[in-house]
Amino acid sequence: MESMPIAASPLSQEDLAALRRAKEALESPSFTMKLASVVGSPIEKMMAKMPNIAQEKVDEATQAALKKCLQLALRTLSKSTIDGVVLPPEKPHNLIHKLAVATTGAAGGAFGLFALPIELPVTTTLMFRSICDIARSEGEDVHLIDTQLQCLMVLGMGGPSSSDDSADIGYFFIVRGTLAQSVSKATSELAAKDLSGHGSTALLKFLQTVASRFSVQVSEQVAAKSIPAIGAVLGAMVNTIFIDHFQQTAHGHFTVRRLERQYGQLAVEHASQTINITSRK
Repeated sequence: MESMPIAASPLSQEDLAALRRAKEALESPSFTMKLASVVGSPIEKMMAKMPNIAQEKVDEATQAALKKCLQLALRTLSKSTIDGVVLPPEKPHNLIHKLAVATTGAAGGAFGLFALPIELPVTTTLMFRSICDIARSEGEDVHLIDTQLQCLMVLGMGGPSSSDDSADIGYFFIVRGTLAQSVSKATSELAAKDLSGHGSTALLKFLQTVASRFSVQVSEQVAAKSIPAIGAVLGAMVNTIFIDHFQQTAHGHFTVRRLERQYGQLAVEHASQTINITSRK
């Protein structure tokens, strides 16, 4: 019996190449592996040595950082529309944000866990603003509630890791699953409200979901900075890896969204399934 021919993808060659780059970014090595390759020590062992009070401080700081970044990060972004007309996308300022986060990392490396309540909100806000910048470069209107929550969702994605049960299922499962449902519910509740309205049950639940996932990455970051004598220089390097990891994820996520707006979700998902990424480790 002859097999059915595979339908040609509606995506252009240029867009297929963009989708390949997006998939590579979304399936890049985990944050733990990237940190270990720089600091030269298994991060899991350092995390195991962290006292319970340290993890509690990470969780508290993560929750506070996510709440603040929604209120502050977008204030310095220029308008993406004029009189309802979307402006041409600009290239994201990734390097500027990396340099800014490296500076906060230097302080964190010098003062360790004690600096976390001060450093993490600043670092997270800078990263969130960078993610918004990347979203805008892919044609998103960052002043829409849905786009802002999509940017925050990137911090909850974070890339595959050994502790992520959905890592083997892949990106489309994650964004079509719990996180996507949370974004949809929060967007619906906030459609006629400002993001500063903390009375939204759906928004609070969404923030908790993102925080629970993002805190894993933060814990790994703190563990790396807890290595004796890591100092300001390596602290800056750890933060640079931190933001680079989420910038890659954001580039992948918002490239997929741009292609979905053009071709539809199913077409992009089917095209992604035909792309084999052999370089993932």
